[in-house]
Amino acid sequence: MILQTKTVIIILSIFERELIILEIRLAGTVSESIVDGPGIRYTIFTQGCPHHCEGCHNPETHDFNGGRLADTDKIYEHIVKNPLLKGVTYSGGDPFCQPAPLYDLSKKLKENTNLDIMIYTGYTFEQLLEMAKKDENVKNLLYIADIIVDGRFVLSKKSYELKFKGSSNQRTIDVQSSLKEGKVVLKEL
Repeated sequence: MILQTKTVIIILSIFERELIILEIRLAGTVSESIVDGPGIRYTIFTQGCPHHCEGCHNPETHDFNGGRLADTDKIYEHIVKNPLLKGVTYSGGDPFCQPAPLYDLSKKLKENTNLDIMIYTGYTFEQLLEMAKKDENVKNLLYIADIIVDGRFVLSKKSYELKFKGSSNQRTIDVQSSLKEGKVVLKEL
């Protein structure tokens, strides 16, 4: 058994074949959300966050040892059963603290569905690009995402007028356009 920080990867040898089961630590899921991005979305709340923003909407997700372990294949099967979904949203906690299982799930979704991937993170896009230089899993998750809402929640900049974000410092980013153009391209939702 191989243990990674925040992610458990179990490798079993069966008749010279390897079966890889990716597990993710979750705070919870919402099967049909209309508040976590455009359209009806399956939302995954990851467990574990280093940011501890004052006034955080989900403070119960901060503890890296909290929540429960879930199999990404079972989550995938649950998602693809719903024909009403427009996309999948990763929230938290901070999804970039568990990039390997989320990339695995995202890859399956992109290969087999038309669902978009939206990620909420306390890291800025620029920080993620730097992290991606050192961590292949962060790079993979970043490069497969469609939309990222970046930046820490700042209580003094909180506004209920903002669409799909909590504070005015956060940006809604078109990830694929930003990667192609080499600069942040904002997305209107």
